[in-house]
Amino acid sequence: MLIKHELITNDRDEMVEVTSLVQSDVSKTGLQEGTVLIYCPHTTAGITINENADPDVKTDMIRRFDEVYPWDDEKDLHMEGNTAAHMKASTVGASQTVIVTGGRLLLGTWQGIYFCEFDGPRRRTFYVKIQGE
Repeated sequence: MLIKHELITNDRDEMVEVTSLVQSDVSKTGLQEGTVLIYCPHTTAGITINENADPDVKTDMIRRFDEVYPWDDEKDLHMEGNTAAHMKASTVGASQTVIVTGGRLLLGTWQGIYFCEFDGPRRRTFYVKIQGE
């Protein structure tokens, strides 16, 4: 089953937790055992799995991405001026796969699934592909 989600981001760089949304998708299907693919079809956004207990992790990650990939680098040639967003999205990646067992996402105690915006604010789309028994 393929499910399309839309969200609106509010900042240039933002990590939006979508774990409960993905779990809800799994629950609605009744899937007990399988996998879920979470995919972002944008070149300046991505999907990651990281800690969801301390909000400072998101803040620190965005700050460190900005340090590694500064927004205004005079050597960047891309005419849209968002080379940093492309670099951040490539680093994070476009998708994550999560195991489903017993009808639940198999995530660690402190793990959450995040949609990572690097060129917002924008209206964005991501997909959840549910596969299994």
